[in-house]
Amino acid sequence: MLEEKNDNLSRHENEADGNIENNAIATDKSQTEIVENSVAIEPTAIPAENEVIPTRDKALEADAANETQNKIALDAIADSNAEESEDETLKERHAIPMQDYDALSLEALVEELKNLVSTHKVISAKEHIEEIKKSFLAKYNHLLEEKKEDFLAENQDPNEDFQYHSPLKTNFDKYYSIFRDAKNAHFKSLQTNLKTNLETRLAIVEELKELINPQANIKDTLKHFNDLRERWKNAGAIPKDKYNHVWNNFHFHVENFYDYLHLDREARDLDFKHNLEQKQKIVARVEELVKEADINKAFRELQDLHRIWKEDIGPVSREHRDEIWNKFSDLTKQMHDKREVLFENLRGTELENLAKKKDIIAQIEVLATEKVNAHSQWLAQIAKVEALRTAFFSAGKVPSDVNEETWSAFKTAVRNFNSFKNSFYKDIKKDQNDNLSKKTALVAKAKELQESTDFAATTPIMKQIQEEWKQIGHVPRKYSDKIWKEFKDACNHYFEKLKEQKNEENTEEVAAFDNKKAYLETLREFQLVGEHKADLDAIKLHIETWKNFGKVPFPRRHIEGKFNKILDALFEKLNLSKKDTEMMRFANRMDHLSESHDTRKLDNEKIFIMRKIDEVQHEIFQLENNIQFFTNTKNAKKENSIVLEVRKNIAIHKETLAVWKEKLKQLRSLNIE
Repeated sequence: MLEEKNDNLSRHENEADGNIENNAIATDKSQTEIVENSVAIEPTAIPAENEVIPTRDKALEADAANETQNKIALDAIADSNAEESEDETLKERHAIPMQDYDALSLEALVEELKNLVSTHKVISAKEHIEEIKKSFLAKYNHLLEEKKEDFLAENQDPNEDFQYHSPLKTNFDKYYSIFRDAKNAHFKSLQTNLKTNLETRLAIVEELKELINPQANIKDTLKHFNDLRERWKNAGAIPKDKYNHVWNNFHFHVENFYDYLHLDREARDLDFKHNLEQKQKIVARVEELVKEADINKAFRELQDLHRIWKEDIGPVSREHRDEIWNKFSDLTKQMHDKREVLFENLRGTELENLAKKKDIIAQIEVLATEKVNAHSQWLAQIAKVEALRTAFFSAGKVPSDVNEETWSAFKTAVRNFNSFKNSFYKDIKKDQNDNLSKKTALVAKAKELQESTDFAATTPIMKQIQEEWKQIGHVPRKYSDKIWKEFKDACNHYFEKLKEQKNEENTEEVAAFDNKKAYLETLREFQLVGEHKADLDAIKLHIETWKNFGKVPFPRRHIEGKFNKILDALFEKLNLSKKDTEMMRFANRMDHLSESHDTRKLDNEKIFIMRKIDEVQHEIFQLENNIQFFTNTKNAKKENSIVLEVRKNIAIHKETLAVWKEKLKQLRSLNIE
């Protein structure tokens, strides 16, 4: 038994023990003979529980190989127990399930850290918290790199420093600081206790050495021995690098006390029997554990059983010592072998996870070369990468020897994709800055006009500004909300004032309609006196009076048509020339349009008149060309009927042209261009 062998003792320590290895004491001699003669005797032929006897043939070599395998299994148990002996709180770590923290999101990692710090002893959760820290920082630093790349892509100003603050990082730092402070306080206290406990246990070993005293009363010695064993159990944790050495030393002297002192044989045999029964129960339990499905759970219990075997149960008689120990060590090896198979299976799973992650990395690398030319297409590419990132983090652990390499390859692939994506947005960055300049100019114009009270002139301009805004593309995201709010506020301010003004005008328009309606009834009774000038002046006075009433509500503008019909009838009775009649009608209609401030209709009217002027001029040009054809004929002694008809048409067209030109002149005189 490795734990019960004294190989770790130095030669000086063995000599200090009374050169026990070279002075086996015969059990049938009296205590006085033992002490007084202290003669050299051949070492006992019975090996220690873990002692490997030199082999001389193949059978012995096979036994030695098997013993070596047992030693490996026992070393695994011993190392774990030595570590836990230093800090007993580590025993609780197995009660907390170890999750695949790489698969959790940043939010979930912070929440898990909070739960561990709040509900568990920080030392028992130490491994979990360190794994969480590793996963969190890896993901957060990766996120930070992406944010910085986006920042550099959007900001060309070298004086602007990159800054990124995350509430998640703040919370993580807060909870990890709580853990770190508690851990430091724990270890500070632990170091003091470990030193004190080590001194206590070494003192117990020294007292145990002195028990072999032939002059002492056997009963008192046995009582003192039991007291030392009890003090040993309660002595507390010691440094793990001293654990095996100190325990082996203690156990060596315990066995020496049992084997070489001539104590009460009956009491000793009863103790041996009791110890054997306890160890047989442990062996029986280990036989059950070998069949346990949960290998990790069984292995942890096996550690505890080894600790009990060493710490709580004393030695057995020599005739059973090797047999019971070999059975226990063989079962330990079986458990160790099953655990190794489990690790191999886990290794296989990790290799599968590695293959998945490599495939994900390859897909991201492909996306980092697929060129797209539209923002919507890039959004689709980004969504694909995000899905692949999620799949990568959910794929599970990979072999530890390639973990860093795999993580580095993943980060490189994502970084290359982001660089490729950012190159696209850098290309459109100039356009966005140009758009920003255009929209800034529109904002300035809107703010300049927002207080205007010249609604007739300003409203079309404000509407045009809004149309221009719609035609301009995106601006840099950091300015988008701000500039839109400024523009919207300026436009809303102006149109709210326009709405208030229209509400005031509506009252005046209703009054104008009522006045015009009453005046229309009076006008129906109007009769011409028969004197041309007086009647024309009277009609003009009616027109002026009508205009002074003002504009009527838009839904009631039909009253203007009724007024125009009465005017037409009066103009016909006056026997005015066609030109005068046309011009007076036109002037009345234009006055109505100018009062309504409908610049669009006035512009349309102007365009229509200019087009008609061009048409009439073209028609006159054609007719004059035709006249020249007929008048240049040698046999034409006088103008025939065709020529006369053409000349008549030319005169009519020139008269019409004069009317159109007069209309254009009058329209331009309105000054509503």
